[in-house]
Formats: sequence, C-alpha cells, structure tokens
Amino acid sequence: MRVGLVDDRYIDLDKLNGIVAAIPNVEIVFSTQSAEEAYNQIKKEAIDLLIADIEMPNLSGYELADIIHSHALNISVIFVTGSSGYAVHAFELNVHDYIMKPYPKERLVKSIERLLEKTKSAEIAGRLYLKQKNDIHIIQKKDIIFIERSGRSTTIYTKSGPIKTYQTLNELEGELRERDFLRSHRSFIINIHYIKNFSLYAKSSYIVTFEGLEEQAMITKDKVEFLQENYF
Repeated sequence: MRVGLVDDRYIDLDKLNGIVAAIPNVEIVFSTQSAEEAYNQIKKEAIDLLIADIEMPNLSGYELADIIHSHALNISVIFVTGSSGYAVHAFELNVHDYIMKPYPKERLVKSIERLLEKTKSAEIAGRLYLKQKNDIHIIQKKDIIFIERSGRSTTIYTKSGPIKTYQTLNELEGELRERDFLRSHRSFIINIHYIKNFSLYAKSSYIVTFEGLEEQAMITKDKVEFLQENYF
C-alpha cells in the first residue's frame, strides 16, 4: 500500500512517519507539512491512502479529501486531527477513519491494517470472468486498459496483452460498474486511469491513446465533456 502523509505540525508529522514506516507492506510515497504540496504529489504520484490533518493553512485536509471524492480518485483517506467538528462531513466524503489527537500508536496501526484487509478483499472481488468457448479466463479488472468490439468478437487489452472473447460490450459493461470504466463509444469501453491523450478525429469524436499501449480507442465528444465535468 502506497501512502501519503500531510500535517502542518512537524511533531505530528514525525509521529505519523514513525508509525506508518513500521507497518509491513506499506510504503510512504510522500510526507509533507504543506497541503498544497500534498495536492501536487497526489496529481503525479499514485497512492492508495492519504493520512491528513484537517485544519491547515490555505488548503485544508478536508478540502483535499473533497478533491479526492469529487474526482473519484481511488484513494482512501484517514483524518488524524485535533478537531471533532468535521466528523459528520468527513464521513459524507466516505473517509476510511477519523482519529482524534492525541491517539495511541495502536489506534492508527489497526486502522491501516483494516484497510489493508479491505483492499485484499476488494482485489479478489475485482476480477472479470471471461467465457472463451470451453474455458473461463480470469483477469484483474484493474489491469484492463480498454475493450474493443469488432465484428462478432471482443478484444480486451490488458497490461499483459490482448485477450479475445465472444461476450458483447453490453455484457461486459454490466460487469464493469466501477467508476474506473466508461462506455466511451458504441464499440469501446475504456479505463480512465490509463488515458494519455485525446486527439480530434472528426467533428463529434476523438482518438484515445493510452499509457504503454500502441492500440487506440475512440470516444465521442459528449463523453469527453462528461469526463471533464465528472472526473478530471
């Protein structure tokens, strides 16, 4: 699990660093006293968990969590704060935990361990079962870059290569209800996290290129506008 830490008080940030660094299978990606710096790091570094104070100058931890929630980023949030006034609003943002200062080390450790277990369970549930004649192929949903329907067959482009299936896009779309996936075109479903670029193709459509993949997909103009309003 990749973790980002932010607290404007050095003594509290140092305590966070000491506790989190000692937890197995957890990596601290950034640790900062600036919420603005944390926001910049979130934009360029993939993390799974943000542990943040709430009341900080300029940009607050609550505002950081609101950005994560409104942009549908796959990042869990734990607030570690001296203020109880944000608790109700925080859980409206679906934060993982709300820990009051001062707190014992075990309180934070148990919270992170619960999240690790929850993540493992989600990964098991996040599998796609593909019917291929006499076989069933199992792939992780998070490894799907995009899906293309051509003729009577469907190609699923994954991080480890393409996979053919006879299942329709309508059938697969029903299995990919996560916000990560978008029916971008009548012939394509795309994973928004791998998008690299949109290039104008025609008056009402764009070509989509992806990180680490030569193959391209299509997206309609209205779906680009939908992405801009709801994701980016």
